[in-house]
Amino acid sequence: MKMIRFIRVASPAVFFLLFVSPKSSYAIPVFARKYQISCQVCHSPAMPRLKAFGDEFAGNGFRMTEYESPRYFIETGDEKLALLRELPVAVRFDGFASYNFSNGKTTDFGFPFGLKLMSGGELSDKLSYYFYFYMNERGEVAGVEDAFLMYHNLFNTGINIYAGQFQACDPLFKRELRYTLEDYKIYTLAPGTSSISLKYERGFLIEKDILPGTGLVAAVVNGNGTGPASSGFLFDKDKYKNFLLKINQSVGEYVSIGLFGYTGKEVLSNATGLFTNKIQLFGPDISLDFGEKLIIGFQYLRRVDSDVFFEPTGTMYDNVITHGGFGEIIISPRGDMSKWYLAGLVNFVDSELNSLDYTSATFHAGYLLRRNLRLVGEYTWQFSGDQHGRISTGFVSAF
Repeated sequence: MKMIRFIRVASPAVFFLLFVSPKSSYAIPVFARKYQISCQVCHSPAMPRLKAFGDEFAGNGFRMTEYESPRYFIETGDEKLALLRELPVAVRFDGFASYNFSNGKTTDFGFPFGLKLMSGGELSDKLSYYFYFYMNERGEVAGVEDAFLMYHNLFNTGINIYAGQFQACDPLFKRELRYTLEDYKIYTLAPGTSSISLKYERGFLIEKDILPGTGLVAAVVNGNGTGPASSGFLFDKDKYKNFLLKINQSVGEYVSIGLFGYTGKEVLSNATGLFTNKIQLFGPDISLDFGEKLIIGFQYLRRVDSDVFFEPTGTMYDNVITHGGFGEIIISPRGDMSKWYLAGLVNFVDSELNSLDYTSATFHAGYLLRRNLRLVGEYTWQFSGDQHGRISTGFVSAF
């Protein structure tokens, strides 16, 4: 009966999502607006996922080298001043209705689910910036997440340098570009009271293509997320810095393989005082891209924490191993010309700290009403813990 009531309540909203297209769908996001091109040039089959040209565009500092953007800078007569004619701003607005099949059998309307302002572009022929501000993320003001300056092709060496706030998993599979509501779980977990994960960090990142088809990414980060500064205006909670390295190699036309490593330390506390946790994290990944029509990705990571404090029981653990990963598949029958796509995601995490164990399978489908407005539906079954399913339907838009 509860399921029947959910269908009756949700039907008007689903009808609206399927058949009504808001006027904002005719607008275009910031880079498409700047260069007067379609979102399709960089995204396939729909935003936010980037295709190869989109990755190249981002790596060039959000500039297209083959032609200049029309009337982008104001002529001031000062060659040292690059002044934007207009501040480039875009908006992303997502909303979902969901039903959770757990014991609560809950129905929920999440409109908006996410609402953020984005801006990015060139400050000079070498310097670029990008940031976004989450005005609403699941009902809260999340604030600034991605925010960095980028210097392109340092001293003509082919090295790009980023300084600011970014995700430590960005050299792997970018969480912000996934289609599914279900997350890449292994990137988000941290045992006990540890604050080290592969989510947002502050630091420096460099990238360079060292050989044809071979890319290298290295970064140094604080290793404690993006919390507020202390009274001394310090964002890092201890003296340590953490380091990550990713090497990626293309194999033929369709395959790319990578190897990732992360090492660092953090100072934590328990009932008896301070202690230092040493972390080692490493693993391979593989991506297969068959002309944007079939995309397959696999990620495996193994993490070892030397000292973990599990606060609920007040227990200390030594050399805690957490490992797992995910597999993802995206099907777009006509590549970047597809009006619809399908995606699947399987998560698996196994840890000696049982509270981190997680296994799930997700099926996701999307349909493009416009290039910058798509309807989505998703079903996830969680096998671990309180086994249950959840279904969501909604929209993702950018303008």
